[in-house]
Parts: sequence; C-alpha cells; structure tokens
Amino acid sequence: MNNRLRVLRAERQWSQAELGARLDVSRQAVNAIETGKHDPSLPLAFRIARLFDMKIEDIFDDGHD
Repeated sequence: MNNRLRVLRAERQWSQAELGARLDVSRQAVNAIETGKHDPSLPLAFRIARLFDMKIEDIFDDGHD
C-alpha cells in the first residue's frame, strides 16, 4: 500500500523512533509501513490519521481508484 507517512514525518522533523513513540509502535514498524513492507492495522491507521489530523485515505492509497 502506498502512503505519505515518510513525507508527513519528515515535514515535522520526527525520526522514525519519535513517530513510533507517538504511535506506541517500534521504529521498525514505522519503517515497514513507510516502505510498504507492512500495512498498518485499522486501529493503527486511525491513530496515524488522528496524529496528523488527516483522513486515512489522505495518507494511505491502495492504488485502486
């Protein structure tokens, strides 16, 4: 799944570890989501969206229109 997580994190100058701490996940989990190796659970996707004050679909794109 494509996502804007890396860009959003970089705009705030947060490290992967800082973002992980804010979301209560590991740095490795953040890296796996950013690189598309892992899709977040729905509860985690909601936490990410709330943290960035965005809609889930504005952060994550499944590549289908």
